[in-house]
Amino acid sequence: MKRILLLQTGGTIAMGIRKDKEREVSNKAFTHNLISMIPQLRELADITVKELFFKDSSDIDPNDWQLLATEIANEYANFDGFVVLHGTDTMAYSASALSYCFRNLNKPVIFTGSQVPLSVLRSDAGRNLINAVQMATIAFHEVGICFSDKIFRGNRCTKVSISDFNAYSSPNFPPLAEIGLNIDLRIMSSPSAGTFRSKAAFSDEILVIRVYPGINPTHLFPLLESGIKAVIISAFGSGNFPVTGNSSMIPFLEACFKKNIFVAIASQATHDSVDLNKYESGRLARDMGCMSAGDMTMEATITKMMYLLGNYTNPHQIRDKFMHSIAGELTV
Repeated sequence: MKRILLLQTGGTIAMGIRKDKEREVSNKAFTHNLISMIPQLRELADITVKELFFKDSSDIDPNDWQLLATEIANEYANFDGFVVLHGTDTMAYSASALSYCFRNLNKPVIFTGSQVPLSVLRSDAGRNLINAVQMATIAFHEVGICFSDKIFRGNRCTKVSISDFNAYSSPNFPPLAEIGLNIDLRIMSSPSAGTFRSKAAFSDEILVIRVYPGINPTHLFPLLESGIKAVIISAFGSGNFPVTGNSSMIPFLEACFKKNIFVAIASQATHDSVDLNKYESGRLARDMGCMSAGDMTMEATITKMMYLLGNYTNPHQIRDKFMHSIAGELTV
C-alpha cells in the first residue's frame, strides 16, 4: 500500500459551523479526526496526517510556500505521494509557486480543498479528498489541483466560482485527468531521470497594476520609489493599455525601465495569449523591453516573477526564464 503524507494548511475543508452564529469557524480537531471522518481513506493508502499550519488561505504568503516546499522536500524519500489541504481562494497561487520550486519531481503533489466544510452534510470535501488521495497513489509527476472530479495542472488553474462545486478552471490547458469510475489520465508527464531537488525562495518586491479606462498613471509613479523590482501590468485583451491622453501608460513604463524594473504584460482575459505584436500599444511595450506573460494565468505569472526574483540576480536570466516554460505553465 502506498504511503501518502497529507499536509494540513487550513481552509474551508477544515472549518466547522457554529449554529448559534451561522458562520464558519476554524476546527483544529479536524486534522486529528480526519481518517475517522472519512474511513474509506484507509482503503486507498497508508496515510500520515500532519498539520503544517492552519490558516485562512487569504493569509498565506511566500513564507508559507517555502515552508510547504521544504516539508515536502524533507519527506520526499519517505512517502510515495503528497496531498495538501488548502483553502480555495489562493490554492492556485500556492500550487503554481510549488511547481516552480520542484525540479525532477517524480511523485504526485496534489492540492485539494472544498467549497463546503467536511462537517456539513452536503459537502464536496469528502469526494475531493478521496479523489486527491487516490490520485496521489499513481504515477503522476506534477503539482496538481484536484477538484470536482478533475485534476488540473496546478500552474494552469484559476478559481472561477465562489460557491459552485466546479470552482476551478484551466482556461488555456486541458485537465490532466478526469475521475469517474476510473481515473482517466488525459495528459501524462514523463518521469525525470534527474535527482529531485527543491529551490524555494520568493521575493515580494513586485507590483501588479490592473489597467482600467480612465486610469491616472501619475498616481503610480511614487510606487516606483518603494524598492520594487518588477511590475506586472494586467492589460486589456491581447496586451493593450492606454497610450494617448492623460491615461497613457507610456511615461510610467519609461520610468520603470530607467530604474531597471522588469515589466511584464499579462491579460485580464482568461483565455488565449498575450500578443505584443498585434496592436500599437503592445508593439510599443515590446519595443521598450516589456515581457509577455503569454497564456499564463495571473496566479502563475505573479508567483513565477516572485520565484525568479527570489532565485536569480542576472537580469538576462530572469527575462529568459520568465518568457520560457519552467514547469508547463506557459505555451511557447
